[in-house]
Amino acid sequence: MRLTQPRIEPLPTEQIPEELRRYVSAGSAGSMGPILNVYRTVARHAKLAKRWLVFGTHVMAKSSLSHRERELLILRTGFLCRSEYEWGQHAVIGKLAGISDAELVRIGLGPDAPGWSAFEAALLRAADELHEDSFVSDATWQALRAQYGEEQMLDLLFTVGQYTLVSMVLNSCGVQLEPGTAGWPEELRVLVQ
Repeated sequence: MRLTQPRIEPLPTEQIPEELRRYVSAGSAGSMGPILNVYRTVARHAKLAKRWLVFGTHVMAKSSLSHRERELLILRTGFLCRSEYEWGQHAVIGKLAGISDAELVRIGLGPDAPGWSAFEAALLRAADELHEDSFVSDATWQALRAQYGEEQMLDLLFTVGQYTLVSMVLNSCGVQLEPGTAGWPEELRVLVQ
């Protein structure tokens, strides 16, 4: 399912409007680093990019979820959507949030894989249920509500929704992995074919 060439070419960095360039630079605070292909692709529609980035920033930086919980949801969603680009980018971010290599493989195996806490299994199950049925079951909802308030539940739903949307765009536009970014781990490659 993965396209080997982009359907929409990423915009060259020098053509990205300055306000977007500052917003999506991968450099450290105050420096201009490389701009990822996902942003260079969406920059082809600057008005859309500007508005989408506000929402994406909430999900990534202002959400009430812990970084680890957010990344578990994003990685499971990227896996379910078969988005290798999403997986590759968030495997790196997930490791920074404390997710181990073994857990990355386990995310692909799903909520019933041995080793998850009951709560983390419920997080992964919520991503599965939203992917399959666009609805979180009562049992999963109650398991999550044991630790989450209303804001966290809304952030969970919008995180899965955001990364389902992003995965659709990445897959359909053929956004390619950046050089040096790994895609699927070997243990999961057979599951995404």
